[in-house]
Amino acid sequence: MILSGKEIKKCLGKGIEITPFNDSQLNPNSYNLRLHNELLVYENKILDMKKPNSIKTITIPESGYILEPGKLYLGRTVEYTKTSCFIPMLEGRSSVGRLGLFIHVTAGFGDVGFAGYWTLEIFCVQPIKIYSNVEICQIYYHTIEGDYEKYCSGKYQNNTEIQPSLLYKDFID
Repeated sequence: MILSGKEIKKCLGKGIEITPFNDSQLNPNSYNLRLHNELLVYENKILDMKKPNSIKTITIPESGYILEPGKLYLGRTVEYTKTSCFIPMLEGRSSVGRLGLFIHVTAGFGDVGFAGYWTLEIFCVQPIKIYSNVEICQIYYHTIEGDYEKYCSGKYQNNTEIQPSLLYKDFID
């Protein structure tokens, strides 16, 4: 079952944390999250799953930044979220998608117990100018049934920055 916006607000401090929280970002069954002012891009043309890939940081100026098609950008949310008893899910906003901007290429599914900023996998189909602090995606919450273990992976838990892929750690014995 998906929580309503009113239920999300009611659960703040009781299973859900969104910091900072602003009532104007609350929707009927989700909460809009904003884009931070930094992006990461991979520097190599060929990425290797078994090793760390070099990255470059881009700061989005107030005048905006133009994304190029065919390039993956990693961003993060302004908001820190934490959940102890709900499954957080992330989706792009429809207004953003209708501009050909994809906010999470594959990773919109969160785990119960995740705490941190959401890394956004940003991809566009044509050049588009983006701005920091725009409400770019939305988080919504599912209830969970049955016994479960909270997410506690060292790879992405409690992050404070944009997280490039740490898949290479899965190959380390």
